[in-house]
Amino acid sequence: MSLLDFRRMGPDLEKTTLLLRRAALYGMVASVALVSACTVRPLYSSAPLSAGSTVSASAELASIAVKPVKTRYAQQVRNNLIFAFGQGAGEPTAPVYMLDLGVTELVESAAVVQIQTDEDEPTAGTVTLTANYVLTDATTGVVIATGKRSIPSSFDKPTQEFASYRAQLDAENRAARELAEMVSLSVAQDLVRHGKKA
Repeated sequence: MSLLDFRRMGPDLEKTTLLLRRAALYGMVASVALVSACTVRPLYSSAPLSAGSTVSASAELASIAVKPVKTRYAQQVRNNLIFAFGQGAGEPTAPVYMLDLGVTELVESAAVVQIQTDEDEPTAGTVTLTANYVLTDATTGVVIATGKRSIPSSFDKPTQEFASYRAQLDAENRAARELAEMVSLSVAQDLVRHGKKA
């Protein structure tokens, strides 16, 4: 195109440029509004989880006691939660919050051996652990938050019985560790939300 062609498009080009500038300005305003709503900060920092709190985030998480559970896999989740909340220090002596934890397990076979031979041909299985939790204030009993988290863990199931059982236990342990991490992060988010309401 020549310069003469651009001059002929004069008003249309000015309108197009003006529209593009406005769209860019609106886009920047919208992105600034979205980014301003984000609050990203370290979970284990010395800053409090909620506004107005004088306790650090790690101290507030360490003040959560987890109620006893009945099954082996639920106990694995509970132990990992206690370790995560207290950062290895154990349960608090005077808890501020109580966490009631219910863990269920679902074991499924994902594949079945179709060829029967003398060789050990593994099949696949999946262990899914689901945690339902209720976080309450230890002194008043007021429910602060409830939640549900679930995590699957795959494992190979060889034809040897003990090896299959051990693989399933290892999958349960992996799922319990990951589920505890998910629940601890979720509880921290719940405490932040609770602090904003108070």
